[in-house]
Amino acid sequence: MTAIEQSPLGRAVVYPERFDAGLLHVIPRALGRGALGITDDALPFIGHDRWHAYELSWLDMQGKPQVATATLQVPAASRNLIESKSLKLYLNSCNNARFADAEALRRQVVGDLSLAAGAAVSMAFGVPALHAPGADSLDGLDIAIERHGPPDASLLRIDPANVVEETLHSALLKSSCPVTGQPDWADVYITYRGPRIDRAGLLRYLVGFRHHAGFHEQCVEAIFLDVTARCRPHSLSVEARYTRRGGLDINPWRATQGMPPLPPGRSARQ
Repeated sequence: MTAIEQSPLGRAVVYPERFDAGLLHVIPRALGRGALGITDDALPFIGHDRWHAYELSWLDMQGKPQVATATLQVPAASRNLIESKSLKLYLNSCNNARFADAEALRRQVVGDLSLAAGAAVSMAFGVPALHAPGADSLDGLDIAIERHGPPDASLLRIDPANVVEETLHSALLKSSCPVTGQPDWADVYITYRGPRIDRAGLLRYLVGFRHHAGFHEQCVEAIFLDVTARCRPHSLSVEARYTRRGGLDINPWRATQGMPPLPPGRSARQ
């Protein structure tokens, strides 16, 4: 039997003992967007990346630990996305740092994340309540799915004679982290007005991400672009609510200009 020290379970993770903004690692959005044929100076969508942090802690000036949850929001137009593990380590570095009060911590985090992202990041204490938008689920469709990747946009079909306005939901979106290979699970909500989208084809398309390696934000942008190109909606909103990892979950949202986001909320799996 393999000794636990030599197994993946035995690999220690060094957590920071001091506050360190240098732990933040950013990835230029242009890298992923270039593969999708879009540039940062002509984005075909609006949106944001909403993070929920469940394990936030720091010390007051007397050394007494404080705990909180928080919601962070990074504009989709920011120059960089913030890699999730580095965000986790950065927030963990607050654990032994002293702040005059919660507002002082908030200002510090907002300043550091805004500098890293290259745009104004917002932060509010607390996380949204559990809330499932009214949506038609695709997951009960009685269909066979033989292929589980790569995502195939040709599966997206419409009924051009039938214009509808609806929100569709699936809990079957899964991709993989391109850095660690770990699975990423999400509920995805697609709200649109336009020619009716074939639901079986849409579900097969979403399942095609099952072995796809991509950051959460990039997966949502790919879905938005594919649905836009193949289904020609008059308006479109795509939000994915990814499950928690390392005390964080992320909820990327992309939409056509003027389209409002879904009310902030968390899925039951978050």
